[in-house]
Amino acid sequence: MIRHSDVAISVSHAGGVDPDTSDSTVEMQASPLRETCQLLGLNSLFVDGHHAIIAGTLARYSIHLGSATTTVLPGRVLPIVAVHSHYRDRLLLPFADDDPRTAEVMANAMLLARKTEIKDPIILDQITPR
Repeated sequence: MIRHSDVAISVSHAGGVDPDTSDSTVEMQASPLRETCQLLGLNSLFVDGHHAIIAGTLARYSIHLGSATTTVLPGRVLPIVAVHSHYRDRLLLPFADDDPRTAEVMANAMLLARKTEIKDPIILDQITPR
């Protein structure tokens, strides 16, 4: 069974279909992100293609909506640790979604969009441009 899954994924990637970057996947991540930002009054975040862009006072950040890879623009990757699925039920999110990638995108976006509230020096060191 695992081999069949591996072949299916390999073939779909060879055919130019990447499930993390498909338009439907990106829109699935972008829609709750846009709505949540609007509800919370977070005007520093906007969706541009396959990326959520967060405009900060010291830096701009980008979150890829398919893979949840987060960077300080122009391109330093931020090592934000994903919340594993066994913690999913402990998250309070403003939407219901079983997809852990959506939770990761939302968590990273909310962290960076509200970064002025972060007091932890280790996190601040990670998200500040060098």
